[in-house]
Amino acid sequence: MVFSPTLTSLVLALFPLASVNALRTKRTLCPDGVNTAVNPACCALFPVVQDLADNLFENECGDSAHGALRLVFHDAIGISPTLGGGGADGSIVIFNQTELENPANLGIDDILSTLSPFLFKHLDTLSAGDFVQLAGAVSLVQCPGAPRIPFFSGRAPPVAAAPTGLVPQPFDSVASILQRFGEVGFSPEEVVAVVGGSHSVAGADDIVPNMQGIPFDQTPSVFDTQIFVDVQLRGTLFTGEGGQQGEVETAVAGTVRLQSDSLLARDSSTSCAWQSFANNQSGIETAFGQAVLKLSLLGQVQSQLTDCSEVIPAAIAFTGGPATLPPGLTMNDIEQACPTAPFPTLSTQPGPATSVPPIPQADDDS
Repeated sequence: MVFSPTLTSLVLALFPLASVNALRTKRTLCPDGVNTAVNPACCALFPVVQDLADNLFENECGDSAHGALRLVFHDAIGISPTLGGGGADGSIVIFNQTELENPANLGIDDILSTLSPFLFKHLDTLSAGDFVQLAGAVSLVQCPGAPRIPFFSGRAPPVAAAPTGLVPQPFDSVASILQRFGEVGFSPEEVVAVVGGSHSVAGADDIVPNMQGIPFDQTPSVFDTQIFVDVQLRGTLFTGEGGQQGEVETAVAGTVRLQSDSLLARDSSTSCAWQSFANNQSGIETAFGQAVLKLSLLGQVQSQLTDCSEVIPAAIAFTGGPATLPPGLTMNDIEQACPTAPFPTLSTQPGPATSVPPIPQADDDS
């Protein structure tokens, strides 16, 4: 169970923290002779970050970066006050043969295969749990508009696989998704932020047959608010192979829409939160950053970890414009769901409609 500190204890706790931070401002030159750090213990992570950015993500917000972010969620959510699990401990990496049997982890084997050589190369520097969270934090700063997430190191090795059934699936009900997240202290607003935000830079990954790499919105390489518009458009329901497991909605050519996203955008408990992020870039950056940090600390005691946020490169600023409607569509194509506020007024993209291209896969040179 998650408890909120009282105002008194929070104020008392802030004073020593502020004093320590005030003292720790002098930077030390790292052994590489290039980087400097406030905490010398973080120096060993700079080469790992550089290796990930240059050789794993290739300095792009592409398939590998999307996968690393997905792995953060699938590892961290594996904790329950009743069923156990270690949360953000790297169990999905170390006990992958067990956790990949979970249907909710379909497609995770792809990113695990891509990440594994880097993990084992740096396993003497940081644990599997730290590696997953570090890779996720570095992946985000490859995507324009995404927030820079703090990173804490020192997670102990996982002791067991996460219990099956703890990872929400795209075909779960809103009530089920909120209940699962609520068990580990997430509000409905935080759920919308972390789910919608992560799907802003993502695509189908074995969720729908023959739709590998199909984006969830029109701008899968930019962390923006377009996902909150595209999902709110009136769509057509398709049923693919396998019945319910193949159901997707789409309103933009070349994209697919997860059923869970569609439901979150329209359910009475989450529709206004979903709508609140449409054309609210600063709002989703802040809310998403806070929610992912919260995920990264599930099952951990922050005070027992080392703050190595300084090794994470600067975020890439968002330079795009507001979210827009696809060519030929109008505000009448928005399926209004929030009962207390109108949907933000959007302009329509000029020109004829075009199909959004698939996300090139990590092993695809196209």
